[in-house]
Amino acid sequence: MKMPPQDPCLTDAARLALNDPTLSSARRRQLLALLGAAGVSAMLPLRRAHADAAKIVVCNWGGDAIKHQPAVWGKPFEKATGTKVEFDGTGPSFGKIRTMVESNNVVWDVCDANLAAAHSLGKRGYLEPIDYAIVDRNKVRPGFSSEYGVSHFIYSFVLAYDKKAFGDRVPRTWADFWNTKDFPGMRILPDRVLASLEAALMADGVPADAAKIYPIDEKRALDKIAAIKEHAIFWKTGAESQQLLRQGEATMGLVWHTRAAVMRREPGSSIDFTWNQGILIPAGWLVPKGNPAGRKVFDFIASTQSPESQIELLRLMGNGPANPAASALVPPELRKDNPTDDENFRQQIVADAVWHGENQDRIYNEYVKVITG
Repeated sequence: MKMPPQDPCLTDAARLALNDPTLSSARRRQLLALLGAAGVSAMLPLRRAHADAAKIVVCNWGGDAIKHQPAVWGKPFEKATGTKVEFDGTGPSFGKIRTMVESNNVVWDVCDANLAAAHSLGKRGYLEPIDYAIVDRNKVRPGFSSEYGVSHFIYSFVLAYDKKAFGDRVPRTWADFWNTKDFPGMRILPDRVLASLEAALMADGVPADAAKIYPIDEKRALDKIAAIKEHAIFWKTGAESQQLLRQGEATMGLVWHTRAAVMRREPGSSIDFTWNQGILIPAGWLVPKGNPAGRKVFDFIASTQSPESQIELLRLMGNGPANPAASALVPPELRKDNPTDDENFRQQIVADAVWHGENQDRIYNEYVKVITG
């Protein structure tokens, strides 16, 4: 791959920073990630210190994950194996992973993403195949694992709403979400295609059945989104989605169930949500090609399959367990907010990871044109 021209001053400054003896290995890895995203790391000497193999670096999306995943998965693995686990909350975006692999400066060992990302990046040669001799495929729901990704928790996009906004009327479907006459007010939707397209099709009359939703009729879905964009705000982060609903800037939202559940539990909250027509997403571990810790990373992934640890993550964050054995162990008080509870699960559709892996990057550009045009 031909890299863009580099500023020699920037490259020299990066070399000096990376060779600073006071720089911790964790900070060095983060700096390498930022330099890689900027295209600078390809100009630097490759660093693969032996110490890197003695630790595992997990990249997630920050927020509650950077607070709770170390306690639930990191510390127990360290205690059991003696291998240190570090967490990076800067977010394992497609672009960062691609740049790391292409520049031979991979600084993450395992990434908290989803199976659509695993399909897209894996088929292009950016990921290591999951070692199912170590990772137990039987500890994942059928269809929630692939060659390059394995689910570790489940989340959903759901219809959240302000109970005070509509009197006795309660929105229950995406058709209600799109019905601004009977359910007035601004809506919020994600600034990405995952779940937005599915919700739009269900609003347009397609049955809530994955076999009918996929392959997605792209034009139909985008036309439906165009029809509501004057009444919509498109959120970028989970925190932003919460803020918009809490402050009353929107009356309804297509949001992550974890954020909706937090708002519902807040004292005096008028925010609620429904599982009906939810879009369920199997989050997944994926391993960048050439990860510093090598095969040891699969021992870590296998350790996260413990049903007890997944239930603890449900308690702390609302993420649904990926291991079916956890279902019988979920305490009654947690079932209401668990996307994999039988009653909640059957009201939703499961997102097609292969379809999104094949098409998401391409259609995203069309989606942006619709929501910004």
